[in-house]
Amino acid sequence: MILRQRKRSVKVKSDEKITVRTFTEPFIYLLPFILVVSVFMVFPIITVFLNAFLENYDYLANTYTGMGMGNFAALFSDKEFLLSLKNTFLYVAFVVPLSTVIALTVAILLNQKLKGSSFFQFVYFLPMVTATIAVGIVWKWMYHYDYGIINYVLGVIGIEPVKWMENPKMALAALIIYGIWTKLPFTIILFLSGLQTIGEQYYTAAKVDGAKPAKILFRITLPLLSPTIALVLIINIINTSKVFNEVFALFNGKPGPGYSLYTVVFYIYENFYHKMNVSIACAAALVLFLIVFIMTMLQMTIQKKWVSR
Repeated sequence: MILRQRKRSVKVKSDEKITVRTFTEPFIYLLPFILVVSVFMVFPIITVFLNAFLENYDYLANTYTGMGMGNFAALFSDKEFLLSLKNTFLYVAFVVPLSTVIALTVAILLNQKLKGSSFFQFVYFLPMVTATIAVGIVWKWMYHYDYGIINYVLGVIGIEPVKWMENPKMALAALIIYGIWTKLPFTIILFLSGLQTIGEQYYTAAKVDGAKPAKILFRITLPLLSPTIALVLIINIINTSKVFNEVFALFNGKPGPGYSLYTVVFYIYENFYHKMNVSIACAAALVLFLIVFIMTMLQMTIQKKWVSR
C-alpha cells in the first residue's frame, strides 16, 4: 500500500507543467548570490583581463595608446618580475612538500588517540586564528641576530648566528621556514579529517596478519588518504603561489633586504599601488593565474593515476 502511494506521488510530480513561476522562482532566490559574485568576482576578472592588454594605460586619465602584447613583453624583460617568478617558484617548491610531509606526520601522531591530543590539536590550530601581522612581528624577533631564539639555539649547537633579516641570501630561507609554519594548521586539520574517515577494520585486519607499522602506512593509510593528499597539494600550491602577507609582515612592507625577495603578488601590489602601472600589474596577475592554472591541471592529471577512489 505504501509503495503504491509513493508511486502515485512520483507520478503527480512528473506530470507537473513548467510554468513561468516554477522557472523564475529558483532564479529569484539565487539572484542575490549571482549579483554579489558578478560585482565582486566576475567584473574584476574581466577588468583585469582587459587592462592587461592596454598599452601605456593611464589609470587616472583613463587613456591608452592601443591594445596588444606590449605589457607582457615588458614583464618578461623586467628583472624584478623575473626575480619574483624565481622566488615564488622556490617558495612553492620548498613549502608545499615540506609542510605536507610534516603535517601528515603530526596528523598521524594526533590520530593515535593519545593523552593530551586535544590540547595539541588546539595548539596547532592556534596560528590560523592569529593575525598575520602579529605573527610576523613574533617571527621577526625570533629571527633577530642578537636576541632571537633561533640564533640562540644555533649557538647552543655550535653554529654561527645567521643574519636572517639582513642578508639577501638568507631572506628566502627565513620566508620558507615561516611559510611552512603558517601552512601547518589547516593542512593538519585536513589530514586529521581524512584519517578519521579510514575504517578501523583495515588496521585490525592488518594487525591480525602481522603487518608492521611501515607496511600499514604505505599499504593502507597513504592509499586510502590519497584523495585528501591530492586536495591538500592543490590548495597549498594555489595558496603559496599567492604569497604576500608573509613577506609584508616579516620585512616591514618591503620585499626583503635589498629588494631581493620580490614575489609575483608583491610585484603586482607595488606596481598597482606605488608605481600606478595598472596595466603591468594586471598583466602580471594574468601570468600568475595562467601559471597556477597550468600547474593545477597538470597535478590533477597526474593524480588520476595514483589517487584511490
